[in-house]
Amino acid sequence: MDTLTYPEDLKDGKENTAFTWDIKANSRAYNWQFKEKVFLCWHRPKYKTNVIHTAKYNFFSFLPRNLYEQFHCVSNLYFLLIIILQSIPEISTLPWFTLFAPLVCLIVIHATRDLVDDISRHRSDRAINNRPCQVLVGNSFIWQKWKNLCVGDVVRVSKDSIVPADLLLLASTEPSSLCYVETADIDGETNLKFRQALMVTHHELTNTRKMASFRGRVMCEEPNSRMHQFVGHLEWNGNMYPLDIGNILLRGCKIRNTDTCYGMVIYAGFDTKIMKNCGKIHLKRTKLDLLMNKLVVLVSCQLTHRSSGCHNLGLSFPPLQKVQPDPMNRCLGHRMFC
Repeated sequence: MDTLTYPEDLKDGKENTAFTWDIKANSRAYNWQFKEKVFLCWHRPKYKTNVIHTAKYNFFSFLPRNLYEQFHCVSNLYFLLIIILQSIPEISTLPWFTLFAPLVCLIVIHATRDLVDDISRHRSDRAINNRPCQVLVGNSFIWQKWKNLCVGDVVRVSKDSIVPADLLLLASTEPSSLCYVETADIDGETNLKFRQALMVTHHELTNTRKMASFRGRVMCEEPNSRMHQFVGHLEWNGNMYPLDIGNILLRGCKIRNTDTCYGMVIYAGFDTKIMKNCGKIHLKRTKLDLLMNKLVVLVSCQLTHRSSGCHNLGLSFPPLQKVQPDPMNRCLGHRMFC
């Protein structure tokens, strides 16, 4: 069993990493004082909560955003233009609603499919954010939801539980504070890997009372998507102890063969490494959609070219006139068949 540490990752990290991530254990007031500038005078907390949202839409953005995405399809724009032209009486050949109804049906079907998919994402996010975990509050561990976790909190994770955030391993019930984890949900590997706490925290943090009085300060790199790299150090009692990926429990790992382990939240929510690797949800198009867009553009260009050519040659066509039925012809036809 080996760790996820690679020498080249550690080498690059030590050369190019600035320790600007400052976390203090069991001190939310200290961690909340850090702000980051968003726009002009608008500032927000630097450290994110442990809430995640992977859904694309909300109640207000669904309709405009979905229509915006659907009309990115050139064929929809083309048929919308045809409908607008057919609404002009002088050039229309068909009633406009005969083309408008099929387009609306297609848009509604596509929007319904997107809505069902997004509702599933909302349910999944809600289930994950409401998972229970044990957080140190005062001198005891109490059950709280994942979404209530903040950086600096001390968490207790039991066997077969999923790690709720990126944690600095402080201690475990195994000898030398080893902790065995399964990373199948992160990298697909089913073999167990081990993590180990620092010897100083292993010997000092032996009970809940000592963990409640723990005020260690972690200085590390900014959140990033490098799953196999972590560089930082722990400042405690006037001493400094180096940290690497072998001391970190990543969000999404599952604890195996270890009864209990204790960790301090370093990254939460969208700052965790697994969420940094997820990226944003982009609009997907099939090859058939791309081919259809090209064909529609080609047809539009040909029609425009021919129309402009007729105009340059001076060709004109008389306006379409509606043919009124002749009652005499109707009577003659009736007599002929009679």
